[in-house]
Parts: sequence; C-alpha cells; structure tokens
Amino acid sequence: MMDVVFTHCCGLDVHKKSVTACVLIPKPSGTGVQRLVCTFKTTTNGLQRLSGWLSEHGVTHVAMESTGVYWKPVFNILETSFELWIVNAFHLKQVPGRKTDVKDAEWIATLMRMGLLQRSYIPEVEQRDLRDLTRYRTRLIGERRSAANRLQKVLEDANIKLAAVVSDIQGVSARAMIEALIAEEPEPAVIAELARGRLRHKMLELEAALEGRVRPHHRFMLREILQHLDELNVRIDALNQEIQQRTAPYEATIQQLIAVTGIGRIVAEIILAEIGTNVTAFPTPKQLASWACLCPGNNISANKRRSGRTRKGQKWLRSALVQAAWAASRTKNTYLSAQFHRLRTRRGSKRAAVAVAHSILTIVYHLLADPKAVFRELGGDYFLKKNKGQQQRRAIRTLETLGFQVALTPIAA
Repeated sequence: MMDVVFTHCCGLDVHKKSVTACVLIPKPSGTGVQRLVCTFKTTTNGLQRLSGWLSEHGVTHVAMESTGVYWKPVFNILETSFELWIVNAFHLKQVPGRKTDVKDAEWIATLMRMGLLQRSYIPEVEQRDLRDLTRYRTRLIGERRSAANRLQKVLEDANIKLAAVVSDIQGVSARAMIEALIAEEPEPAVIAELARGRLRHKMLELEAALEGRVRPHHRFMLREILQHLDELNVRIDALNQEIQQRTAPYEATIQQLIAVTGIGRIVAEIILAEIGTNVTAFPTPKQLASWACLCPGNNISANKRRSGRTRKGQKWLRSALVQAAWAASRTKNTYLSAQFHRLRTRRGSKRAAVAVAHSILTIVYHLLADPKAVFRELGGDYFLKKNKGQQQRRAIRTLETLGFQVALTPIAA
C-alpha cells in the first residue's frame, strides 16, 4: 500500500476546446476517496469556472500533461491559485485499451495523489516571454539561411557561379552584383567592377563566374528572394533590439557567459532565456545536462549496454550549445578544442560536438550558480599535462613499432 502525498489533488486532461478535470479528495466519512469529474471549455470564461470549481472542493495541487501549446492557457489562469504541475506526457502512459478523457484525468490525479509524478521546469513569466523572443529569432535565422540557399539555387540554374568566388553570397559585393543581374546588365566585366575590398583581386575569376544565361524568370526569382531576405533582416534586427532591452539588467551575466570559449552573444541570450539566471531548479550539473538532453542515454539489459543516444527534448538550448561547441572546436590552444579533437578520432565529429556541448553546459552551470565565478581557460595542452606519463609511454610505443630505439632525456628547466 502506497502512502498518500497529496490529499486534495486534481488531474487535468487538456485538449484544444475542452479540459476534463478529475478531483480526488477524502470522503466526508474520512475513509476512502471521493472522485469528482467535470468538463470545462478552454476559453478564459471556462477556465475561470474551472478555477472556482477546484477552489470549492479545496484542491491544492493540480497536474496536467504538457500537450503542445494547449496547456499554456490553463497554466495562465491556474498558476496563481494552485500548486500547478506540468508533467512529461511520456511519464503518464495509460494502460492500453482503457483510453478516455475521464480515465486519463483520473489516472493523472491518482499518480499525483501518490506522489509518482515528476514536475517539469516552468520558469517565471518574464523568462517565458524572453524564450518566445529568442526562439522566434532562431526560427527567422533558419528561414534566412533557407532563403540564401534558394538564392544560390537560382544563380546556379542561371549558370552564374558567383558562390564559387565569393565567400558570402549575402555580402555587399555579391548583393550589388545580383542587383546588376536583375537590372539586365549584359557585360560581366561591368558587373565584376562592383567588387569591393579584397575581392577585387579576383576580377578575372568574377568575370568568368558572372558569364551565364539569365532569363526573365531568374530575374523575377532573384528579385523576390532579395526582398524576402530584406524583410527577414528587418524582423531579426527588431528582435535583437527587443531582446537586448529585456536582457539589459543581466548584462553582467551575459558577459560572464561570453567569456566561455565558443559562446557568442546570441548563444548567451538563448542560455539566459532557456535556463535563467537561477539554477536552483537543477541541484547538480548532471541534472541540468539531463534536462537539456545532452547526456548519454542509459539503456542496459542483461549487463549489455545498448544504444546510448541522447534524447530529443530541449532542442532550443541543445542546438545552441552544439553550435557553440563547433565554434569552440575551431579555436586554437583551448581546452574545449583539445577535447573535441581528442574525441573525434574515436567517436566521430558529431558525438564529439555533443560531448563538448555537455562540457560547456557544465561550465555555464557553475558560472550561473556563482555570479562571482570567472571562466579560466585550461589550455590546449591540459590533457598532455594531466596524463604526462601515459603520453610518454604511448609515444615510445609508437616509435618502437616504427623500428626505433628510444631513450628519453629531460630538457633542463
């Protein structure tokens, strides 16, 4: 027999138009459990009626699944009046063959009553607003990247090999040349004269790359894509300004994060939006890594370790940290770069990037836990110094395998 943790609790089965509530409270006689079920609309009026109905029955704790975005209106109305838990739907799987809205709500309430649910991390409203801004910006940046790829496809279809010479197809020089193509400038040499800076050293290559077969269809497509890119740039700039205003009180924390190898301002703002400035919700760095889906999966059966793939949960923070890991891998004489190249040889580039992202998240945890902490670079030779004897033996074995007799003589300090 399991102990009751919450005596007055409720489980909610949330849908787009309705929410089914099941309340479990002690019977007036004091023995047994009384079950009350009612369905409400998900309009603001309906949810306020739900809140009043729960208060009438003395409910203190409420649990519901994180169903798409439909849980958010319910959360907004109930969060100030009850201890509201958002739980992972994977933890609430019902017994097969017994699937109704009422049974789902009763099952959630039963698990809640016995304390068998794990509460999801839901930040304060200010942080949720910042999340919306950073996530929308991430979407627009991805859309801008897709538009740039479409621009490149149209140029290739017109036999214009501009991307083979210009490193940035969205740069100032490339933009001027594309606009000249749209304006039906016939001479490649005249278009090539629009090049600026170091690109002017490639005039002959540019003239050859700009010799193509541009039809009216291509000009129309290029004009539309450029306008779309301009609109996206305007929207992204507006989001950047709004995000900077929202994060202005935490500028010291952002600068603290930017000091970490691989982290830029955009990634630092995403970290601040997803985790917040207070990491008390995560007692240890390992729990934060598990929440961010950056730790290996645990799948062992009959003493055999199966696939240890990471979960696909917190995609926003995970993708930003992996992006920072790739940036760190290209730095020189840094600990994270050394870790990446050390793991890449035996685990592959992608897994090495995830491992470095895990290390970056651990560093971020300690920086957020202690505002006075400062990131200290260990250097690219950290692993060599840490296992100096092992590195010596490995190098000697390699040379002996190649047919050399080795004698080590230390260099005087």
